[in-house]
Amino acid sequence: MARRLRPVELDFVTSAPVRLEFAAGMTAAPQAVHRALTEDADWPRWFGAVTAARPTDGGKGREVRLRGGIRFLETIMASEAPVRYAYRVDESNVPGVSALLEEWRLAPEGAGTRVRWTFAADGPAPLRSALGVLRPGFAREFRRAVRALDRRLAGPGSSGHP
Repeated sequence: MARRLRPVELDFVTSAPVRLEFAAGMTAAPQAVHRALTEDADWPRWFGAVTAARPTDGGKGREVRLRGGIRFLETIMASEAPVRYAYRVDESNVPGVSALLEEWRLAPEGAGTRVRWTFAADGPAPLRSALGVLRPGFAREFRRAVRALDRRLAGPGSSGHP
């Protein structure tokens, strides 16, 4: 059963009780990475945990499904090309989560991009503890996703490089 989460603003990314932050480099240019994050609804092709992603509300939101039957309804909070993409989860079937916001920050790094992903969450103590235990899995999924997206953007017909 889906539940409404507490609405949070962009500053939650720095004030959340639980913040999982990960960074990695890509060879693709920031503009191409931002476009893939914001315009490419085919996240399942590069982010292994995602089984479906589709825009909602005329592009102001998304419906995302993850492995294991997890479902999110999101509101896009920021889409600032080519530096930031952030979204708040408004509804989810994940037990215990009371607030959730994710932010992708992009910065030029040589000819490529430095990607920083922050997963900011709140919930009761058991959820907070569980997220700490799950940190290595989040890190692994993030690294895999970044590598897969970089390969995708470097593929034939892509515009991932300057």
